[in-house]
Amino acid sequence: MRHQLRVPKLGRPADQRKAILRGLTTQLIREGRVTTTKAKAKALRNEAERMITLAKEGTLAARRRAIGYIYDKKLVHQLFEKAQDRYGDREGGYTRIVRTVPRRGDNAEMAIIELV
Repeated sequence: MRHQLRVPKLGRPADQRKAILRGLTTQLIREGRVTTTKAKAKALRNEAERMITLAKEGTLAARRRAIGYIYDKKLVHQLFEKAQDRYGDREGGYTRIVRTVPRRGDNAEMAIIELV
């Protein structure tokens, strides 16, 4: 039984789910906003905020953990340079999810997730 487990399954095996979230996190940090389904946006929020928190720490160990998760190494260095200035006074809540119109075709709930 899955009592109190908060990992959204997203209807995929674990390896595919992790790859999707890594790709979406990389894209969100690169572009600043991503349009995706509401369920993926909610799952992405946890991962993106974790990466920004690592960047705020700024330690070598945190940088290595972020490099192990985010696909683009240069993007990690940019994130670590800018995170303290941009999010230094903020204790979490680095992303915003805005619901949009349902997707045409399968009527899936869509959302835009963006960095605050």
